[in-house]
Amino acid sequence: MNEPHAPTLVLGTAMWGWTISPPTCFDLLDHFYQEGFREVDSATNYPINKKPEDFRKAEAILQEWIQVNNIQDLKVMMKVGSINNLRTPENNLSKSFLLILLDEYGNLFGPNLDTLMIHWDNRSEENEIRESLEALKIAQEAGLRAGLSGIKHPEIYARINEAIGLKFRIQIKHNVLYSDYPRYESLHGRAGFIPYGINAGGIKLDPKAYNESSSLKARGGNTEEEHPIAAPLRAILGQANQIKGRPAVSNFNHCGMAFAFHSPDVEGILLGASRVSQLAESIGFYRALSTYGYLDLYQSLNSLKNKFTP
Repeated sequence: MNEPHAPTLVLGTAMWGWTISPPTCFDLLDHFYQEGFREVDSATNYPINKKPEDFRKAEAILQEWIQVNNIQDLKVMMKVGSINNLRTPENNLSKSFLLILLDEYGNLFGPNLDTLMIHWDNRSEENEIRESLEALKIAQEAGLRAGLSGIKHPEIYARINEAIGLKFRIQIKHNVLYSDYPRYESLHGRAGFIPYGINAGGIKLDPKAYNESSSLKARGGNTEEEHPIAAPLRAILGQANQIKGRPAVSNFNHCGMAFAFHSPDVEGILLGASRVSQLAESIGFYRALSTYGYLDLYQSLNSLKNKFTP
C-alpha cells in the first residue's frame, strides 16, 4: 500500500474519553483498520483532561475494541511513566516500574503491543536514565520496539545509548509553527521520528470551521479570531494548487501532513482525528502524498515556518 520509505499513519488517542466518545473511538478504529492501517498510539495518562477518574480511559477503550473484534495484528505504541492525567510532571521511570509496565501492557494487549515508549522525562541524572534504557533494552529483547517522547535532554539519551544499542522511535511535536526536531540533533539519522501536533493544536484556516469538540477549543485556545499564519498559508495553497494532475491541497490538515511526510527522518505521522469523516479525508490525502509529488509544498511550508519561528 505504501511507497517504499513513505511514513505510515498512526492513529492517536489523546482525546479519547474526553472530547471523543467511546462509540466514536470504535468507529475511528473500525475505519482505520479496514483501510489497512495498524499503528495506534496511546499513553497511560490519556486523556489528559485533569479528571482522575479518566486516568487510563483511552487505553481501556482501545483494549475493549481489541477484545470485541478479536484483533491480533494491531501495533500499539504505549507511552508510559506518567502517574496521573493532571498535566503535572510527576512520573516514575525507574527500571523496576518500567518492567512492571512491560508485563502489564503485555498482558493487556498481548501480540498487539508493539512499542514501549518513555514519556515525559526531565531528568539529567545519567545513572537514572541508563537504568530506564536498560528496561527498554529488555523490552526490545522481548520483541518490542523502544520509544521516547517529551525528552528534555535527548543528548544524554544519545550518549548513553551508544553502549546499549537501542533503535529509538521518537515522538516529537512538529508542524509549520513549531518543531522539536532540532532539539534531537544528537539522534538525527539514528532514529525514526513520529510527528504529532501536525495541525498545531487544531488550527483552522477559517474560524467558522471550529466546533464544540475541536481540540483547540477543548485546550483553551482562541477559536474566535483567524490565526496570523492563515493568510500566508492560503497563498501557499493557491500556488500549490496551480500544479495540475494531483489532488488539491485545501486545509491546514493537508499542510501539516505534507510538512510531516517530507520532513527528514520521519517514519510515521500521528493523526488526532475526532470524526470518521476527518480520518477518511486524512487517509485520502495521505495516499495522494504517497502517489504524487508535493515536495514543492513542503519547501514553501518550511520557508514559512522559518519566518514564524523565533
